[in-house]
Amino acid sequence: MPVVSRLVSIILRIGEIGFAAVVAGIIGNDLAVFDDPGEFPEARWIYTIVIAAISILLGILWLVPFAETFALWPGDLLTSFAWFASFGILVDALNKVNCGKVFNWGEITDDGLCPRWKAAEAFAFLSAIFWLVSAITGVWFTYRHPDRQRGVAKNGAGA
Repeated sequence: MPVVSRLVSIILRIGEIGFAAVVAGIIGNDLAVFDDPGEFPEARWIYTIVIAAISILLGILWLVPFAETFALWPGDLLTSFAWFASFGILVDALNKVNCGKVFNWGEITDDGLCPRWKAAEAFAFLSAIFWLVSAITGVWFTYRHPDRQRGVAKNGAGA
């Protein structure tokens, strides 16, 4: 695996872990604070925090660069789809709460439920994008360099 590919993979994995940790922290805090089951869509938060936990675990496991790292692109793609679903359910839930427009992130640094929710939504979207880019990179590397992916060089050269 070329140095640039490894570097891109590591940067993407660190981003995936970081974004998932931010989402898990925000949603976990909200789950701990709110105890009225009818007040907020807790099932959506639980789904999102489970996806965040799985993403952190997979990101850490797949952070270690080894020869087959890019062959894991189907897992990256599925995780990306799970994050896009999480983003969608957060957007849908936010539309039902009086927090302003979904993509109006001007007050994202303020304190309160709406800014935290929008921050979780933003980081869920970023996580989905990073997982998708990891999958695309994996597909590109796997099919562009099939011999390298298997550890076999063409004609004895580094191809």
